[in-house]
Amino acid sequence: MLENYLPVLIFLAVGLFVGVAAIGIGFVLSPCHPDSEKLSPYECGFEAFEDSRMKFDVRYYLVAILFIIFDLEIAFFFPWAVVLDQIGWTGFWVMMLFLGVLVVGFIYEWKKGALEWE
Repeated sequence: MLENYLPVLIFLAVGLFVGVAAIGIGFVLSPCHPDSEKLSPYECGFEAFEDSRMKFDVRYYLVAILFIIFDLEIAFFFPWAVVLDQIGWTGFWVMMLFLGVLVVGFIYEWKKGALEWE
């Protein structure tokens, strides 16, 4: 049973190693010169300690929600790729249909200007 999950475990181990190595190299090699701008709190596109009734730009949240939606949809690719040899051409074409819907949604958001920040 473990041999079925070995490629997944290897993938996770290599991904973890690459992530930790990149953070470690950045920590060792990067200069640390914090100033007031770097140390200021920034969470959601506007200053955190102002009037709670101020107007703010909702485009930040729209882009964040779009990222989450597309990121979660892309997460379906890994299990699909693992079992592709078992599901055959039917599974392949179903995923192509899924990708087509994803691309149509992306083009719709692009044409509506949801990805424009200015």
